[in-house]
Amino acid sequence: MADKDSRLNVLDSFPLQTYDKIRYADTDRQGHVNNAMFSTFLETGRVEFMSDTKKGMLADNCEFVIANSNLNLLGEINWPGNVDIGTQVIKVGNSSVCLFQRLFQDDRCVASAETVIVQMNETTRKSQPLSDYARSVFIQYQSADHT
Repeated sequence: MADKDSRLNVLDSFPLQTYDKIRYADTDRQGHVNNAMFSTFLETGRVEFMSDTKKGMLADNCEFVIANSNLNLLGEINWPGNVDIGTQVIKVGNSSVCLFQRLFQDDRCVASAETVIVQMNETTRKSQPLSDYARSVFIQYQSADHT
């Protein structure tokens, strides 16, 4: 996956920011956070944004599902501490949205990911177009470089 521009090496450059607390149970035999936890931390950033009922982006009888995810592990995460999560929208499609995320510990970028999320109708199990409102919310969090 091609690296995004260097501005995104800083958490403050992301329009959506949150964090997750690192638990001792997240560590492995080598003493650092297990690589499977990186996906869990990224999930925190996505879900906090996309499942916010106050934003109302999800259509009735629909769910957001991952269609594709590319994760680059760039460094170790160590316990104890927090992981900061930056998220931005890079593309809005008909029924999908592509997110770019980075994980930081102590201001150091430790991972980056691009994830395609599709709105799926729970009855038909097929993609369903985003509402105009949902599209406008996603565009609000899209970087100027991708509009």
